Amino acid sequence: MSAPSPTQPPPEAVAPLMRGIAVLRALSHAAGTLSLSELERATGLARATVDRVTATLARLGYVRLDGRDAVLAPRLMELGNAYLAAIRLPDLLGGRAAALAAELDESVSLAVADRDGVRHVHQATRRRAMSLSFRIGDLLPAERTAPGPLFAAGWTAAEWTRWREHRAADPDGRDFPAVPPAAVPHGEGFERRAAEAGRRGWALDDQLVAPGLVALAVPVRGPDGRIVCAAGVVSHTSRHSAASLRDAALPRLRAAVHDMERELLAARPAGPGPGPGPAPGPDGGPAARIRAAKGELGRDFVESLARGLSVLTAFGEGRDTLTLSAVAEATGLARATARRALITLEHLGYVTAHERDFRLTPRVLDLGHPPLSRTTLAAVATPHLAALVTRVHDSASLAVLAGDDIQYTARVATGRIMSVDITVGTRFPAYATSMGRVLLAALPPARRAERWAGTGLRPLTPRTVTDPGELGAVLESVARAGYALVDEELEEGLRSLAVPVRDRAGTVVAAVNVAMHSVRRTRAQCVDELLPQLRATAGRIEADLRVAGRFSPVATA
Repeated sequence: MSAPSPTQPPPEAVAPLMRGIAVLRALSHAAGTLSLSELERATGLARATVDRVTATLARLGYVRLDGRDAVLAPRLMELGNAYLAAIRLPDLLGGRAAALAAELDESVSLAVADRDGVRHVHQATRRRAMSLSFRIGDLLPAERTAPGPLFAAGWTAAEWTRWREHRAADPDGRDFPAVPPAAVPHGEGFERRAAEAGRRGWALDDQLVAPGLVALAVPVRGPDGRIVCAAGVVSHTSRHSAASLRDAALPRLRAAVHDMERELLAARPAGPGPGPGPAPGPDGGPAARIRAAKGELGRDFVESLARGLSVLTAFGEGRDTLTLSAVAEATGLARATARRALITLEHLGYVTAHERDFRLTPRVLDLGHPPLSRTTLAAVATPHLAALVTRVHDSASLAVLAGDDIQYTARVATGRIMSVDITVGTRFPAYATSMGRVLLAALPPARRAERWAGTGLRPLTPRTVTDPGELGAVLESVARAGYALVDEELEEGLRSLAVPVRDRAGTVVAAVNVAMHSVRRTRAQCVDELLPQLRATAGRIEADLRVAGRFSPVATA
């Protein structure tokens, strides 16, 4: 497959796939949200095309249509996750990065080269008021980072020419929206800094990417001796100068990199060829999803866009390199269809080809990963809570355990005259609430009992369970049933039903509930009518968490 012109698509290119990717990139560069009119202007596409593309992306779960706005959805991260799983660096080296971050009490990152830029693929951050971190997948100019000179030290003459031409054509840095404009032309002297980095084996960023940020990077080499990524330590000038960061961190960073290289050597595949294809999800895999979506949207569904994006998800752990036949098999597409999609993705820079083998490039992370990599549990849950409220016509909430209380972190209220009036941030005693009992029931029995040892449980209404033994039995019942129904124990007239929300490891991290006045439904009606709806909503939240939390931690509070 020959390399096409950078401006002229090859004849076999799939135009709808190119248009869909343009929409996703525009949304990503706009922090994840644009109105449909703004998308029309940003992409240059006709409004009717924007409408069809966004409807298709919404049906695939990649965007959410909120009134006149298109909003990136967590499921889109499965595209970037395919690249991150294929390169395996976060899985293989993330533990070493976390250990170094704890040792130095500084944030540690892993970055890869993307042509004349750098993208971070993993971070182990330290939580402080002055927190320093990059968004996973943001494209940074090589000359303004610590890893950049390390990668540039191996550039060919043609790559240096491309860098100069790119910077001359984009002096304002519009192609790097994640970083503020440079106060001075940092490209000056970059060739010298790259040569020095190549000789020394380390490089510094002294407030080049952002004021106050200093970073140190060392290359991590694979078994073949090539640089596969750069490991970096990031700090702030209130803690370190660039020189003091180098003196304090370089020996330990080099030791950590040595251990990382041993991990890469031990992880070399035992034999050639890709591993088994990706397991079909609960919706039957890409081909089944596309058929279902086409059946629902009809002529408004852009099938070639959906097929092209499914090609990206054919890659993953154990499948970093695929042939055309393997891509067709993994996606359920005809070879000719898969071939045209690969040609298009190669032209756009998301796939690279070597003879008969294809690989994803870091540019796949440009499809929504940066803004979505910092999503929160509340942001994931809120659209699903809103859909639930539309169906059941009662308020729905999500809460986490905060000491002996629950704390509301997401809520969608109903428009009824008589409704439950609770706001985000509200705390209630966990023992007297449905969500609290779901969260307490997920704890080991010994930890549940510790919470009330030597203390009394305060009655909030005449019906509040206050005997520790009785409450323990109630929690055991909740653990077995998988839900909690609390009737007028927090407040007279208030009835609520809750189920747990689990992360990708199966740990209960939150609970969702529906709350109403007790005259709205009987207890039996709550179980018969609401419980299936509530469990389905929790399942949708969990599905998004599985994708969003694969390589990026999802903040629960």
